[in-house]
Amino acid sequence: MTLGEFDLIDRMLKPLARGYPGALKLTDDAALVEMPASHELVVAKDAMVADVHFLADDPPDLVGGKLLRVNLSDLAAMGADPLGYLLVIARSPHVTDAWLRRFTSGLMVDQTRFGCHLLGGDTVSTPGPLTLSLTILGTVPKGKALLRSGAGPGDELWVSGCLGDAALGLRVLRGLAVTEDEALALVDRYRTPRPRLALGNALRGIASAAIDVSDGLLADLGHILEASGVGGTLDASLVPLSPAGRGVPGAREAALAGGDDYELLFTAPAERRAEVAALATAGGADVTRIGVVRTQPGLDVVDAAGRPVAIDRAGWTHF
Repeated sequence: MTLGEFDLIDRMLKPLARGYPGALKLTDDAALVEMPASHELVVAKDAMVADVHFLADDPPDLVGGKLLRVNLSDLAAMGADPLGYLLVIARSPHVTDAWLRRFTSGLMVDQTRFGCHLLGGDTVSTPGPLTLSLTILGTVPKGKALLRSGAGPGDELWVSGCLGDAALGLRVLRGLAVTEDEALALVDRYRTPRPRLALGNALRGIASAAIDVSDGLLADLGHILEASGVGGTLDASLVPLSPAGRGVPGAREAALAGGDDYELLFTAPAERRAEVAALATAGGADVTRIGVVRTQPGLDVVDAAGRPVAIDRAGWTHF
């Protein structure tokens, strides 16, 4: 028999709340959250729908981990530290107890890795596809949050890690032919994002603006430029590709517009270039300079010779 709502909460969700007193063992109407002195609360939410944001046959534990990790990436983009999260499970009829056990085990593994707990949420049923929503809570010292709106003319554009692997990994799962080693690496990047929390912390006081690359490099860079009231020039030849991805057809396009990378895109004054370059050690991720911010609005994408690069699309949109 399928577990009832309260048995599911007792067996699968309450263990995720252990260790955080303010979760009140998930027995009250709300949680109590104590804020560190001189810190601000950072709140973000991401939802995932089966066969839209993950494949219905993806391993359930990795779906749980991905749900938490994509939200943690939003905290990283703000320079924040994780505190806890709220979870909504809209369960469709075909989702078994076994699937949910593996899903919550994935959450447990990653909440332990990243230092946060379940604080509350809701469980409902739906005739539609399985829908999962997570609200992440974090903290950041007052006045130190990284915003999208601080980029200025002359700032340099930087990105962490390598781009395009996740989009290529999805294509592999849908039938793109690559080598076995390439498939393993690319699918892993699609299913298991790496939230750059340490890098986000290290960028406080150095970066002038930041965002995580979730919808695609060009789309998310556009958000920074619009929020900051500036323009930019991006050298597509400098965008970093991984060893697994660089030989795959469409790798450059995936890096520019594929999305699901969850790397950090940020700007910093040119005079702080040496400090930024040194962040690869402190932040645990390589960083690459890929362009410059300018006064004139708009975004130009060029090749190594400065010639315009034709762009078919900028990235993912939800509607």
